[in-house]
Amino acid sequence: MPFLSGITCDSGEDVELVFPYSIPAVADLVESGLKLNKGVTFFIGENGSGKSTILEGVADRWGFDSAGGARSRNLVNRDFWSDLGSSIFLNQPTPRGRPMDGFFLRAENFFNFASMLDDFEEDWTTADGYFSYGGKSLHQQSHGEAFFSLFLNRFGGDGVYLLDEPEAALSPQRQLAFLVRMKDLVEDHSQFIIATHSPILLGYPGATIYRFSEDGIDEVSWEESEPYQVTQRFLNDRDRMLGYLFSEDS
Repeated sequence: MPFLSGITCDSGEDVELVFPYSIPAVADLVESGLKLNKGVTFFIGENGSGKSTILEGVADRWGFDSAGGARSRNLVNRDFWSDLGSSIFLNQPTPRGRPMDGFFLRAENFFNFASMLDDFEEDWTTADGYFSYGGKSLHQQSHGEAFFSLFLNRFGGDGVYLLDEPEAALSPQRQLAFLVRMKDLVEDHSQFIIATHSPILLGYPGATIYRFSEDGIDEVSWEESEPYQVTQRFLNDRDRMLGYLFSEDS
């Protein structure tokens, strides 16, 4: 049984045209809610489709800092949140209880999170020698190394992990390695909700893929997902696709 079995949202009255409730995917969430896979749930869609907005709303409701990191209401910085978190309700089956671990990753704000971690390390009351992050400052590792060090060392299982574009700093090989890490953590009673554009990550077996679009939210298969289809067309016929893209009439 998952830690989170679904998401519902109550927008209140007369807010349909107000951001973020004006986004079709958010309006769909208000109307129908969203069921979550007990292992891995993916959000896909074009920029501005609402996938990150909803993921951030879940993170806010769950008690994460907007800069990313672990759950701690004492550290919450709400500067970048929309108002969606206050309207979201998380369905938590009582037999499962609360997770022992959790993390919210915003790829675009990872630098700030790494700096915040350095600040904590300077305070002797919180210092742990970067033990949970590979033994050294994330700023002393390459971007990709820092990401993967986080997944490998900080994620401990029995947790809920909310990830916004985790592939941003990962090579294709590292993305494949991350699939293995995800499998290990899911088998250790963890749950992932991931916003992504990566066809590699979307290939995780048994995952639920939700597509966010102007029509709202619908569930699709891996083969039906746009990241898979666009990548497949490019790999199968690169010259023809580039010829069309580079033509004067395109």
